[in-house]
Amino acid sequence: LSEVTHKRRISALGPGGLTRERAGFEVRDVHATHYGRVCPIETPEGPNIGLINSLSVYARTNDYGFLETPYRKVVNGQVTEEIEYLSAIEEGKYVIAQANSNLDEDLRFTDAFVTCRGEHGESGLYRPEDIHYMDVSTQQVVSVAAALIPFLEHDDANRALMG
Repeated sequence: LSEVTHKRRISALGPGGLTRERAGFEVRDVHATHYGRVCPIETPEGPNIGLINSLSVYARTNDYGFLETPYRKVVNGQVTEEIEYLSAIEEGKYVIAQANSNLDEDLRFTDAFVTCRGEHGESGLYRPEDIHYMDVSTQQVVSVAAALIPFLEHDDANRALMG
């Protein structure tokens, strides 16, 4: 586990990057564009907090070096098996449903309105036919190590940091 975590670590430090002394709060904070790409939990405490992070479970880098996360395509209110990886820039153009949205056996949304991240990242209720994508998994937000913590969604954030 430690080897996998170490290999999936990303840093804002080093040549061409930031220094611990010059990095402000804006750089260290969790940002909406981190969703599914950078784990909001797994970061060291102390002077490196927010400067060294871990990739989320399904995150990958594209040909241009941008982080991408997978989504299931939704067509006319029906979730397909087609997976598309989107960067944060591309993601902002679409309405994306949560992975725990209610679906029937035909992979259609059962609710008249579904909680989604809308265009430009605002959360709201949308009709199934207005949805473009759906999260692949509820665990795509966190890193490999954080995903192994049982009942993570019920833990205090500080306790989750301890592993």
